[in-house]
Parts: sequence; structure tokens; C-alpha cells
Amino acid sequence: MDLRKLKTLIDLVSESNVSELEITEAEGKVRIVKSMPAGPVGQVFAAPAPVVASVQPVVDAAPPAVASSAAPAESSGHVVKSPMVGTFYRASSPGAKPFVEIGDTIKEGETICIVEAMKILNEIEADKSGTVKQILVENGQAVEYGQPLYVIE
Repeated sequence: MDLRKLKTLIDLVSESNVSELEITEAEGKVRIVKSMPAGPVGQVFAAPAPVVASVQPVVDAAPPAVASSAAPAESSGHVVKSPMVGTFYRASSPGAKPFVEIGDTIKEGETICIVEAMKILNEIEADKSGTVKQILVENGQAVEYGQPLYVIE
């Protein structure tokens, strides 16, 4: 979904009596929730949910992970970056096996981690096939938009 369409949807929700809107298209799913803060009546905030491939149950915590100490600029290979701000998780639930480990061979479209944003778990898929060379983020760490997560060769 392009940003203009997303902005239009956010504006429509914020100007209407609708409190929540969810749209699923071929490219993914968008959920927009309008919440009333504890402040003065009349303030309205629209919060767009990122475009996601699928949503899973909420994860309280995931097993500890080892992050690579090498910076992505020093490495050769394809860097997978975070498509959103949120919390990085290597596994689908606490105690579950991580989606990928260093040395694993992955295919394009395969789920490699989860980024939780606004209590929504967003599966992040590999955008290139190859071998995982580095994991650049620790489990449970906050990530920014565009922050490198993995290096794939």
C-alpha cells in the first residue's frame, strides 16, 4: 500500500466516528486505531499499524540471543533492515526455537524474525535467499526504522 493511500485512510479515520479500521490487500494488512488519551476530551490520535504479512499471538519474551559485534558497514552481503520501529524477537514465543541462526540457509519470503509494534507482532520475511552470516540485533531489543537486523550472503 502506498503512503498516500495510507495517509488518506488515517485522515478519514481521524475525522470520522470510526475507532478502528482494518484493511487487507494483496500487499499486506493495515490496521488503524483511533484512541482517546487520558488528557482533555477532544484530542484524537490516529495510529497506523505497519503493513504486515501476518499477525501472531502476543509474545511476552523470547529466548536470549547472541548479537554479532561486527558493524553492517564492515560486512559483505545483503543487509536485511527493519521495516518499522518496534521490539525485535528472534522466535515466535518464549522458549520457542529461533526462526534463524547464524549459518542457516534461508529462502526469500521465509520468516526470519518478528518486530512487535503497538502490540501487533509483524513477521519480517527475508527479502533475499542465502546464508545468515550475522545477527546484528539482540532479542528483545528496540529497533528503529531502517536499522540493520541481519546480514545474508
